[in-house]
Amino acid sequence: MAVEQQLLQVSAKLFKQLGEVAQTEDRETLLKTVEELLEERGQLIASLQRENIQLSKTNPQHALLQELDKGIQERLASIMGEIRQDMKNVQTAKKSEVQYNNPYASVRVMDGKYYDQKK
Repeated sequence: MAVEQQLLQVSAKLFKQLGEVAQTEDRETLLKTVEELLEERGQLIASLQRENIQLSKTNPQHALLQELDKGIQERLASIMGEIRQDMKNVQTAKKSEVQYNNPYASVRVMDGKYYDQKK
C-alpha cells in the first residue's frame, strides 16, 4: 500500500477519534489513542518528506489530506483549550479549598486581637 494511502487512512482515523474525545467521559484512553495515531501519522509524513513527495491540490487524495489536516488542527486546538480550562478549574478549586480550610490565612493584623488559627 502506498504511503499516501496509509497517511490518508491514519488521518481519517485521527479525525474521527478527535471528534469522539469531546463527547466521552473517558478522555484519558482516547487521548492515548490520539497520541499513538499522531505518532504514526508523523512517521508517515516523515517518510513522505524523505521520498520528496510534494502534495498538489489537483490530486483528489492530496486535497482530501489537506482538508483532513485542517480539521485535525482545529479539533486539536479545541481539545487543548478544553484541557487548559480544566486545569484552570482545578487550580481554582485547590485555591478555594485552602481558603475554606484557613479563611484567616491572608489576614495578618496584629492589633492586639487573638485569632485562633485552624489547622
